[in-house]
Amino acid sequence: MRFFLYALDPGYVLKALPDLWAGLRWTLAVSAIGIAGSLVLGLAGGAVRAARIPIFGGAVGLYVEFFRNTPLLIQVFFLYFALPELHVTLSAFTVAWLALVLWGGAYNVENFRAGFQAVNPGYQEAARALGLSAWATFAAVILPIGLRTAVPSLTNTCISVLKNSSYMIAISFPELTATAINIVSTSFRVFEMFAAIAVIYLGLVWVLSALMAVVERRLALPEGA
Repeated sequence: MRFFLYALDPGYVLKALPDLWAGLRWTLAVSAIGIAGSLVLGLAGGAVRAARIPIFGGAVGLYVEFFRNTPLLIQVFFLYFALPELHVTLSAFTVAWLALVLWGGAYNVENFRAGFQAVNPGYQEAARALGLSAWATFAAVILPIGLRTAVPSLTNTCISVLKNSSYMIAISFPELTATAINIVSTSFRVFEMFAAIAVIYLGLVWVLSALMAVVERRLALPEGA
C-alpha cells in the first residue's frame, strides 16, 4: 500500500504486536503504580495543606513547588543518574514508577487542596457543633465533598501520568514508546510504529477517561444538594 510516496505496510504492525504488547505491559504497570501512588500522596499532602498544619504544611509546599516547577525529565535523570553518586542505586523500573508518583503527587496535592478548601465552611461548623472531632469532620464531611469537587482535575493529572510514562525512554526502560523506537531502529517502519503507538495511547486515555467519568458520576452530589 502506497501512502503518497511512502510504501505503507500495515501488516508489519501485526507482526510487531507481541513486542508492542510487552512494552505496553510495562507502560500499564508503571502507570498504574504512578496513578495510585500519586493519588495517595496527593490526598495526604492536600489534607495537610488544607488544614494549614505548621511545619508539615510548609514542607509539603516546598515539595509541590519543586516537582511542579522542574521538568519531569530532569527528575527522572536525577533519580537514575545522580542518586548513584550518593550510593543510592535504583532500577529503571523503580525510577519509572517513583518519578511518576512524585510528579503526579505534586499536582494532586493541589487538586485535593482546592477540593477540600471549596467545601462550604458551614458544613464544617455544623459537624463541629454536633461534637465531631477535627479528624471526624474531615473524614465524614470535608473528604467526601472535596473529593467530588476534585475529580475533574484529578482525571487530568492521572491522564498526564499515563502519557508521561513515555519519558522513561530516557533511561532505556522498555515501555511502549521505547519498544516502538527499538522496532523502528531495525525495521525502519517509522510511520507504522508511531501511528500504532499513537492509537494505543489514545485508546488508553479514552479508557482511563471513561473510568474516571464513571467515578465522577457515582460521586456526584444530588441535585439541589
